[in-house]
Amino acid sequence: MITTKFTEAFGIEAPIVQGGMMWVGRAELAAAVSNAGALGIITGLTPGSPQLLREEIARAQDLTDKPFGVNLTILPSISPPPYDEYRQVIIDSGVKIVETAGSNPAPHLPFFHDAGVKVIHKCTSVRHAVKAQDLGVDAISIDGFECAGHPGEDDIAGLVLIPAAADRIDIPMIASGGFADGRGLAAALTLGADGINMGTRFMSTVEAPIHQSVKDHILAATELDTELIFRPLRNTSRVASNSVSREVVEILRNGGQFPDVRELVAGARGRLVYEQGDLEAGIWTVGTSQGLIRDIPTCDVLVSRIVAEAEAVFARMNALMSRASTPTSGVDASALAVSAR
Repeated sequence: MITTKFTEAFGIEAPIVQGGMMWVGRAELAAAVSNAGALGIITGLTPGSPQLLREEIARAQDLTDKPFGVNLTILPSISPPPYDEYRQVIIDSGVKIVETAGSNPAPHLPFFHDAGVKVIHKCTSVRHAVKAQDLGVDAISIDGFECAGHPGEDDIAGLVLIPAAADRIDIPMIASGGFADGRGLAAALTLGADGINMGTRFMSTVEAPIHQSVKDHILAATELDTELIFRPLRNTSRVASNSVSREVVEILRNGGQFPDVRELVAGARGRLVYEQGDLEAGIWTVGTSQGLIRDIPTCDVLVSRIVAEAEAVFARMNALMSRASTPTSGVDASALAVSAR
């Protein structure tokens, strides 16, 4: 098994986190991921109300005795959800890990920390990660441009973003965006992260509570089959390429504004994709990592396989370094050896 600062701090076995995905991050998936030794995440706003979230958390607690978390995405809106009530439900339910995203988590940190809840904050830039660390969050999730959902506006891919953040971040940090297998986990650890976050890959598992048509579509898709919507509005979101997302891109490219696409991007339409399997019903999020997905395993098989693949990568690298440490090579293999503690 691979041990990192993140696994030690959050009490999990594998340095893998399931992304908090709207309409997807439900109890059965979160529990399956946690039972596999990784960290499952319930998406807090998916159930629809604080009371329904309480029931969703209870369902997960019936399905696993391993650590799991709740995602609380805080976004500005005209009629915002009752975030304080959601926060209190999380605390009262005994959940000890929260993933925050969207707005500044500062107003919620004292309440979570007073209750012994660790906070992972999702960021899309080094500057935001540093600010979150200074605020006192317990871990950072750094999102590269490859990710599903909101990648920010800097367009920095993980190959640069992860080490740039690692140079500035002292607390545990996981890398998000583009991860689907053990090669990605090994790369993230080598670049300075302490684990990975995967959303799209966990959508394509047996336990993911979404229609089989969606899972099959991800298997058939390539890394090219996504659209970046809301680019002109500087609220970029990576979603699956379908007739709806392409229409949204075209309207906004031609000078349209959000009211012109409001009905097309309605969350209720996107929910139908996952529930009914109609891939053209609305907007739904997926990352470029779909180009690496070839099967639909159980979460247990997936997590075990990813860890084994990463360990195999490190073993190959150590073998290469050993061969490089010949008297004429001038390479100190001990300085280059890779370890999966």
